[in-house]
Amino acid sequence: MFDGFVTTSEDTVESTPAPVGGRPSVLRGQGPAVAVVAVGGAIGAVARYAAGLGWQTGPSAFPWTTLLINVFGCAVIGVFLVAVTEGRPAHPLLRPFFGTGVLGGFTTFSTYSVDIRRLLEAGRPGPGLAYLGLTLVGALGAVWAAAALTRRVIHRGGAR
Repeated sequence: MFDGFVTTSEDTVESTPAPVGGRPSVLRGQGPAVAVVAVGGAIGAVARYAAGLGWQTGPSAFPWTTLLINVFGCAVIGVFLVAVTEGRPAHPLLRPFFGTGVLGGFTTFSTYSVDIRRLLEAGRPGPGLAYLGLTLVGALGAVWAAAALTRRVIHRGGAR
């Protein structure tokens, strides 16, 4: 039997549904995290949509907008994750809100995949493979460089 919500602290709300099959629910206590991921995802998706409207590419054009969104999002997550794990303590819901929600909604692997398929189907294997490689190298390079730079700034600031 479901008997509602029990507040367990300032930051978490725990639901207490009856176990199904003798196991506790995997979502038990995850209401706040699910909510902030949903809100963050909506914000990120709207930001990505706005970027696509601001810099439109034609059906057979190279997908610069998606490439830059994904590389930029990877750089931001590099900064963010170092900041919240090695910098100042953060609210427990910040990481799911911003990392999973906002950046997950902003960056887009599915559009990346569709763009590659579209370029290949249009008989443009060169740009399709270039996009595949540029996104992979750009995204990994961006997260690595941003994380390294952020780590350097945080540790230099802490050494003063």
